[in-house]
Amino acid sequence: MSNEEKSFSKTSINWYPGHMAKTKREIAEKLNLIDIVYEVIDARMPLSSKIVDIDDLIKDKPRIMVMTKYDLCDKKETDKIIKYYENLGYKVIPVDLMNNIDVKKVIDVTSEVMNVINAKRVNRGLKPRAGRVLIVGIPNVGKSTLINRLVGKKVAGVANTPGFTKSLSWIRINKDLELLDSPGILWPKLENQEAAHILASLSTIKEEILNIDDIACFILRKMYELYPEKLEERYGITELDDDLVEAYDVIAKKRGALGRGGIADYEKVSNIIVKDLKNGYFGNITFDRLK
Repeated sequence: MSNEEKSFSKTSINWYPGHMAKTKREIAEKLNLIDIVYEVIDARMPLSSKIVDIDDLIKDKPRIMVMTKYDLCDKKETDKIIKYYENLGYKVIPVDLMNNIDVKKVIDVTSEVMNVINAKRVNRGLKPRAGRVLIVGIPNVGKSTLINRLVGKKVAGVANTPGFTKSLSWIRINKDLELLDSPGILWPKLENQEAAHILASLSTIKEEILNIDDIACFILRKMYELYPEKLEERYGITELDDDLVEAYDVIAKKRGALGRGGIADYEKVSNIIVKDLKNGYFGNITFDRLK
């Protein structure tokens, strides 16, 4: 395919498998058993990765926002959004899931909230009991890794694949805490396509349903908008043309993605861009900004 024939179009993204609707129904059925909700957010997309109808789902349950992948984000930008959430009244705990101290903070804040809940139980003549925590978040946000860190061993399956966990399950953390794990959920219509593309870029939506060229082009444009110096460092690109063909040609030569006659293999270039972001080769990034 020649440069003239190649075009990178923007497609609409939607992904809402049946198990997500089922998960929401099951959460609603079990909500009366729940004391606290861990709302798990990806620190690289702390606005886009927030479930838009979460309040309808968890009602007025006490909530702790656990911001995973904090070690991978642009802390300067993510911290602005953390402050925004805290100003709205959220308890926010940014965590590097490889760091035991961060994970202990989650337990400590949970204990503080449960102490208040159990004090109310005692006032009503009931005995204190172990806290029951529902853990919710979008697909591939690190819920299973968080659970395994909280327990101190592998009890939840982990895969770098959206939709890996398929059903709700109770997991005992310690004598004072039980977790109800839930599959990753999105919302039926991804009306904000900017957010949808951010979700797709950072592995929240199954790759099989995506247009890889579309996602790669979105990543290039987003990196050029927010982190032009990282784009230059990785690919030697200092500016982007409207159709991105020149940028693709530069990356193809730099990364050896050439076909017969030295012609750029555009599909291979798209895969390189997507995998480079997925594998963290652009360094620490945050794709969301407060308006």
